[in-house]
Amino acid sequence: MSHMTSNSSPSSSIGSEERSEMSEDEEPSRPSSSASDLGGGGGAAKSRICSTGGGGDHCFVPSYSDQVLENVLENVLCFLSDRRDRNNASLVCKSWFKAEAMTRSEVFIGNCYAVSPKRVTRRFAQVTSMSVKGKPRFADFGLLPRDWGARFSPWVAAMAEAYRALEKLYLKRIDVSNEDLMMLARSFPNFKELVLVCCEEFGTSGLATVACECRKLRVLDLIDCDVKDDEVDWISCFPETKTCLESLIFDCVDCDVNFQALEQLVMRSPSLKKLRLNGHVSIVQLYRLMVRAPQLTNLGTGSFGASEEEAELELDYTSAFAACKSLVCLSGFREILADYLPAIYPVCTNLTSLNFSYASISAEQLKPVICHCHKLQILWVLDSVCDEGLKAVAATCKDLRELRVFPADAREDAEGPVSEVGLLAISEGCRKLQSILYFCQKMTNAAVIAMSKNCPDLEVFRLCIMGRHRPDHLTGEPMDEGFGAIVKNCKKLTRLSTSGLLTDQAFSYIGKYGKLVRTLSVGFAGDSDLGLKYVLEGCPKLQKLEIRDCPFGDSALHSGIHHYYNMRFVWLSACKVTHQCCKEIAHQLPRLVVEVIDGNVMGRDANVCDTVYMYRSLDGPRCDAPKFVQIF
Repeated sequence: MSHMTSNSSPSSSIGSEERSEMSEDEEPSRPSSSASDLGGGGGAAKSRICSTGGGGDHCFVPSYSDQVLENVLENVLCFLSDRRDRNNASLVCKSWFKAEAMTRSEVFIGNCYAVSPKRVTRRFAQVTSMSVKGKPRFADFGLLPRDWGARFSPWVAAMAEAYRALEKLYLKRIDVSNEDLMMLARSFPNFKELVLVCCEEFGTSGLATVACECRKLRVLDLIDCDVKDDEVDWISCFPETKTCLESLIFDCVDCDVNFQALEQLVMRSPSLKKLRLNGHVSIVQLYRLMVRAPQLTNLGTGSFGASEEEAELELDYTSAFAACKSLVCLSGFREILADYLPAIYPVCTNLTSLNFSYASISAEQLKPVICHCHKLQILWVLDSVCDEGLKAVAATCKDLRELRVFPADAREDAEGPVSEVGLLAISEGCRKLQSILYFCQKMTNAAVIAMSKNCPDLEVFRLCIMGRHRPDHLTGEPMDEGFGAIVKNCKKLTRLSTSGLLTDQAFSYIGKYGKLVRTLSVGFAGDSDLGLKYVLEGCPKLQKLEIRDCPFGDSALHSGIHHYYNMRFVWLSACKVTHQCCKEIAHQLPRLVVEVIDGNVMGRDANVCDTVYMYRSLDGPRCDAPKFVQIF
């Protein structure tokens, strides 16, 4: 289960990638087929011809004005902050291409295998902020072997040589070793921000080096990472003098923390605004930290429980929360004791983000909290709150923009405490909703259709009916009409996850109306190749396509041949695509890397691929593929 973070919501840059993305690395004279964005795909390449009139199809500028125009252009490009705008500017002509490269300080790579580190450093010389993504998202669900790849080592080596001025680094689903962190900490004297999301292979000794060597560190955020316990007291390695820390997130670090060192660190960090603690920090220790840092705006409470000995202490937790006047984001509650919940009441009126996704609380326990949360925009909860709890949310949180309801019990045959009743209540009460992730065991078309009408501003709709091939539980009909209504009525929809019993008709609706859909996730759905054809031929903005356990085969995959260069990736597992089809597509699209991953599935036809992962790359197939990966 994911954590809620201040950088994963619509109102606080949740899910946003506000970092420049690298477009093609070749000069604008290359064919348009290699002109789409590197990190995240892109639309068709715009004209690269810069003409001064007279029908010429070359870029002509009088030599005496070259320097003047270059200076003007560089000053203008400095005002382009959106990475897509900068990508488009770089495609105008050669002079714009070069000027854009010289003025770009932030680079975003949506796929670490889409381009080599050397190519990036060769093109962009002034980078101070780098973002790199690695493994596809299905790796989170155990569908990708652990040693598949996406290592940080080649990237940090290249950056250490080229980007001495690097200040910020964001990595997601990348294997980062302790040695990588050591090189990072010792190579960039002005380094200030490190954010690791869903990363693994490193441990507390690597964190200790970062804490010790990066004297200007402002942000150290570890989010959903698998951190090894090297039995190193990394918290005590921060400078003993006043620090620059503004954000410290380590709620995923599942090992004891030196609380005395942590308390001293908080005292030495007057600029600290975000602090998210792990489950080894008790509510008594939380109290001591809050007293030291009333300036916090974002707090992860740790366990929010106490030992028997600590429980005997009579501490005024309510006053500690009340003193945090600026607190707007609250999370944690990993081993919550409901008796302590009233302590947070004083801050509820100002909260814009509340994460109870680790707290198995009931509707009756949620109601006294949520009734104060009139400003809430982001809410994550477990389905233990039941439909009744969601009704309370709908009655109070009129400004809600994002809702995620996770399962307390993720088994397919579990008893689902939330249903179409809760979804309908949310759609009627929270009409500003922009994003929803909803796990349930049963649903109806009527409830989904109602949400499409009541919440037309939806940009993200992810409905996860956990049982496979489950129809509308009242009518027995497929869920086609519900999902069809979502893509038809929600004109801003960019991300869609489907579930339940779906026929090819549902995909016909997606292809017909989902013109802005960029990310589509499909599982256990469809009747034939026609379903995928509808999507690939009808969704021009599609960037990321994730499919598992569907009856789509060679014909379906071939139907998207015109679009794959403009996509970040295509993932198919447990479908019906053959090795021959993969070879044919790779032959037709030389810039497309087609990986076939052997999952050793018993009983599967040897000609059918276990998993196919396709992505565009300027540098061709990677050189670090393990033996179970075959690249065409």
